[in-house]
Amino acid sequence: MGSQLLAEYNGAHQAVRRRCVVTGGRGFMARHLVAALLRSGEWFVRVTDLTPAIELGRGDTEELLGDALQDGRAVYSSVDVCSLGQLIRAFEGIDVVFHTAAADPSKDNLELHYKVNVEGTRNVIDACKICNVKRLIYTSSSVVVFDGFHGLLNANESVPYPDKFPDAYGQTKAEAEKLVLKANSLNDLVTCCIRPGNIFGPGDHVIPILDHYGRIHFIIGEGNNYDDFVYVENVVHSHLCAEKTLSTKEGAKISGGKAYFITNMEPVNLWCFAYMARTELGYKRPLEIRIPTLVIMPIIYVLELTYKLLLHHYGMRQPQLLTMARVKYLTLNRTFSSDKAVEELGYKPIVSLRDGLRIAVESYIHFKDNVLF
Repeated sequence: MGSQLLAEYNGAHQAVRRRCVVTGGRGFMARHLVAALLRSGEWFVRVTDLTPAIELGRGDTEELLGDALQDGRAVYSSVDVCSLGQLIRAFEGIDVVFHTAAADPSKDNLELHYKVNVEGTRNVIDACKICNVKRLIYTSSSVVVFDGFHGLLNANESVPYPDKFPDAYGQTKAEAEKLVLKANSLNDLVTCCIRPGNIFGPGDHVIPILDHYGRIHFIIGEGNNYDDFVYVENVVHSHLCAEKTLSTKEGAKISGGKAYFITNMEPVNLWCFAYMARTELGYKRPLEIRIPTLVIMPIIYVLELTYKLLLHHYGMRQPQLLTMARVKYLTLNRTFSSDKAVEELGYKPIVSLRDGLRIAVESYIHFKDNVLF
């Protein structure tokens, strides 16, 4: 497989010099990352994911990938991060790995999340060392410092990992991040972790959900909590900034083994953001419904307990609706400082919150109407 990879690379466009892998490359943010890497003209990109074969969707990013697959600037490999052997074959001849693969955050299954997020990341690190990969950039999350009980306002990287987490996703992403940071070594593999806020943009799940409840503006709790939404292209940009920084000796010395919060640097009231999105979608005066936390939490507790009993006796799965953990995410402040990323990675948002929201909604509407976006 290594000789095949080198042959693919040698047959690619001569301007392509560096070789990278994007794990979980068919995910939301990863698709935009792959497109940016290809658009730069500097990379040969191996896209890995679980599906046996790649199925391209609509949109500019998919069209760009399709062209790259045809002319050899990109290849697709079916790889399970839980398989070290598959990762080793995919990483042979590779300089940089962007590790974005993760278990579905909506499924609060500790066994699944531990297997994919923790064991999978450990396999990625081992494969990088075996294949002499130079740099590993891990897509972490701002949830790694959120305990579900205390709000966070302009939190920076000095905030420690909590003892407890509201869900399996946050817990296992934190454990995976620790592994990546510990793996950093200036003489061999240089690592870095990117902690985005709530990512939105073309192809996300945020806008469709808000559209589904478009005429009703739900507010849970007091409605005065702030959050950090970040446009997907800004998250992509932060990954590229991290790679560029780690590629120099000085940058590797400063940023190697560190984690960085990435936001739009425009903290916003969570419910105002939802209202802004609905306005962009064309809902001028949605009906506002406020639900006190003290009212909804007991109801959710009973529902979760009921579904656990049904799962135990009948194998029935819990619908992906509101959960105790999600209410905590929706009712507490969660804003983060990107000053460290600005200073050390040279990061700066390239798309504003308002412009990003407009682009995301326009893309969603086009997709909804089956028009290429």
